[in-house]
Amino acid sequence: FKGGDTCEYLLSSGRFLGEKVWQPHSCMMHKYKNSEAKNCLIDKHIVFIGDSRIRQLFYSFIKLINPQVKEGNKHGNIPFEDKSASIKVDFLWYPEVNGSMRQRIKSWTEGSVAKPHIIVVGAATWSIKIHNGSNEALTQYKINITSIAPLLEKLAKSSDVYWVLQDPVYEDMLSDSRKMITNEKIDAYNEAAVRILNSSSRNSKAKVKVFSVSKLIAQETIMKSADGLHLPESSRDTNAMILMNVYCNKIMKPIDGSCCQPQPPLTLIQKLAFCFFTLSIIGYLIIHLIHRNNFRKNKSCTDLESGEEKKPAISTPNVSTLEMLLHSFCKLGLIMTYFYLCDRANLFMKENKFYTHSSFFIPIVYILVLGVFYTENTKETKVLNREQTDEWKGWMQLVILIYHISGASTFLPVYMHIRVLVAAYLFQTGYGHFSYFWIKGDFGVYRVCQVLFRLNFLVVVLCIVMDRPYQFYYFVPLVTVWFMIIYATLAIWPQIVQKKANGNCLWHFALLLKLICLLTCIYFLSYSQGAFEKIFSFWPLSKCFELNGNVYEWWFRWKLDRYVVFHGMLFAFIYLALQKRQMISEGKGDPLFSNRVSNVLLFISIVSFLTYSIWASSCKNKTECNELHPSVSVVQILAFILIRNIPGYARSVYSSFFAWFGKISLELFICQYHIWLAADTKGILVLIPGYPMFNVLVSTFIFVCVAHEISQITNDLAQIVVPKDNSTLLKRLLCIAGFFSGLLLFSAMQDQSRH
Repeated sequence: FKGGDTCEYLLSSGRFLGEKVWQPHSCMMHKYKNSEAKNCLIDKHIVFIGDSRIRQLFYSFIKLINPQVKEGNKHGNIPFEDKSASIKVDFLWYPEVNGSMRQRIKSWTEGSVAKPHIIVVGAATWSIKIHNGSNEALTQYKINITSIAPLLEKLAKSSDVYWVLQDPVYEDMLSDSRKMITNEKIDAYNEAAVRILNSSSRNSKAKVKVFSVSKLIAQETIMKSADGLHLPESSRDTNAMILMNVYCNKIMKPIDGSCCQPQPPLTLIQKLAFCFFTLSIIGYLIIHLIHRNNFRKNKSCTDLESGEEKKPAISTPNVSTLEMLLHSFCKLGLIMTYFYLCDRANLFMKENKFYTHSSFFIPIVYILVLGVFYTENTKETKVLNREQTDEWKGWMQLVILIYHISGASTFLPVYMHIRVLVAAYLFQTGYGHFSYFWIKGDFGVYRVCQVLFRLNFLVVVLCIVMDRPYQFYYFVPLVTVWFMIIYATLAIWPQIVQKKANGNCLWHFALLLKLICLLTCIYFLSYSQGAFEKIFSFWPLSKCFELNGNVYEWWFRWKLDRYVVFHGMLFAFIYLALQKRQMISEGKGDPLFSNRVSNVLLFISIVSFLTYSIWASSCKNKTECNELHPSVSVVQILAFILIRNIPGYARSVYSSFFAWFGKISLELFICQYHIWLAADTKGILVLIPGYPMFNVLVSTFIFVCVAHEISQITNDLAQIVVPKDNSTLLKRLLCIAGFFSGLLLFSAMQDQSRH
């Protein structure tokens, strides 16, 4: 509400999330690693000037560069140098704001002396202590800081200059020699510094930045101080991290560091997209006005001779198709504007996530209760019928959304269970597409194009509007590639479908041979990273699957659930074979097998389900658990399917609440990146500051409505862009190929201009 200067917010305001996580007002703070800090500060000279409190900040700062540094209490200058990155950080011992400090600062303003890139200054407690808190000392402090202020303002034109305000003290813990350092005195010194600094350059961009956030942090943590004067280590580290964010965010541009980052300039592709959507809106409005005008002219009127009403002329199909196309792009353009404003413009606030068990488990319980309330009878009672799979997708998607917004990925047992949910989506991909091709035998281009369009339309638009690579939305490339693998496995010679296999059992063995070949290829690629990367490093595949200049992320994502699609295909094959031979009972209310077999399988399924949960909850190392996950995730998935389908009464009902969300699960998964979460899922979007619960309610309502609308737009456009007529479809495919060729060309131009 005060404007868009997030640097000012970072330096002056914020609050603690829990005990140690600092949340700046309105923006997100990145946690810099040693390598990132070195890359940012390469060839830089940083100087800290002041007393023992500034010395503490100096040590916390250099530990971000080299964690092995040992602290000391030396009352003197302390040099630090990292030769590998040519970084120099110096602490200069000037405990009072006096002539000596002024002389040192003045030396940097004269002649050709190399100026430090960052200067951090602050002192006052020594003046209070030495002069026993006298008013004369405060008067002298004002005189001295008045003489230093112009020099600092002059340095601020070429360097980053920070004045650190004095932190409050914990008076009860102060030693007798420091009892005169009171919070009242500290406030008086701080007030003098703030009033005098920048007084001569209020309208200038070059200003001394006042580092006042340290006061807020100290107010919450000073009682944990060892001596009542110096901050505990965690608070000093937070101050150092804030300092690093203020300087480095505009250089390193971390995704989860929105503080101090300027709004990214529009790319050429984004500008073209803006023009396209603008023209679509104008075109739709013109056609709408023309139709409205024609409707008025052709409005039913009474024939004076016969007394009958004349019917208005019916519009031609071509016009209605064009209007529908423009109407869809018009709505999509407005929605994409909202996406851009939420996650690319510095219009709305963004905050870091903070995980607590209650923030994850309470919403889970709430949605499960809601889901149970909306229970209805299914139209059919087959295993994994349409209502049931929609329900399954729906509750999984809601759990994944809660997992993302609560930041639960930091809690390993929850992370492992969420990995099973992602695997279950891919299991359904294998099951659903295999079942369709096996039963229908439809390997036509129309079916392939319909699936690819519905999966990828939203992501392609977001890649253009939000300037993100295709692989960034990793789940869509994953299901797209697996769909093509399923299609290729079943479509290549010999094409084996259910109708053909029913005539000769040998075809079943031939299909199993195909599946074994597929499993062999998966196994080979999962243990041959080099071969995998070579396949996906060929242009133009590399443009789709590279992230940060390599395809490692894509290999990691693919490898993590490499077997589950195969498991889905195999399950579909076995289930459909059993169904064809009438070895299972799918009547309403009937158990899936005989009572004895059903009870045994149900018991085994429950034990397997709980065993997996116990194993996942006992995980200590994410890397080791991820290694086992591809092989064992199918245990809990199959256990869930059997528990859900063996009892006839469970198979006969479903939750319409979850099923509704299941129908838009893909849109929900993709849209959350930018209009529910923020900074590409690293943070949380804040539409209403100061009211976290109300903010979540409002942003969630908008987010779900947008996802539902995009689902409808995708379905409408799929009918237009992917027609059933083969000759028309071929023309559309040529147009789409031309579109992507142009996109690749403009993308190459963008990359060249960036380099």
